[in-house]
Amino acid sequence: MATAVYPGTFDPMTLGHLDVARRAARIFDRLIFAIFAGRGPKDPLFSVEERVELARAALADLPNVVVDSYSGLTVDYARRVGAVALVHGMRTVSDFEYQYVRFHMNDALAPEIESVFFLTNPKYAFISSSLIKEVVSGGGDVSSMVPAQVEQALRQRFDGRA
Repeated sequence: MATAVYPGTFDPMTLGHLDVARRAARIFDRLIFAIFAGRGPKDPLFSVEERVELARAALADLPNVVVDSYSGLTVDYARRVGAVALVHGMRTVSDFEYQYVRFHMNDALAPEIESVFFLTNPKYAFISSSLIKEVVSGGGDVSSMVPAQVEQALRQRFDGRA
């Protein structure tokens, strides 16, 4: 049974993330949508518990996808869950540069775990979690860019309405 880990902060999850998860779920027997709970360069808008709940709702129709959270090194988490691969989405050239360096570090730390890269569907290439938060905070409509549950949670967070 081939297990892959799709790691990220997913703050918030977008339709681009959902697209990559769906495509990876067709290839691997089991996909773990792994939400990073550790410290990062930015404070998350949603708690890890909220991100897990939102991802579980958005991915509920995929029986071979498990949503989990982790902290520490991604390759250590991948080893713990028996993953053979890490899944990454790439939208832009800057994503490639970022992932290229991380690939080599991960390969040095865990050569037994492959990295698999999915190019983002062009209709989602401009969407990023940071940009989503910026648009919603300014009152913009992101309903075509995030799962419905995420849109509702964003609206509640930014303006208190459901």
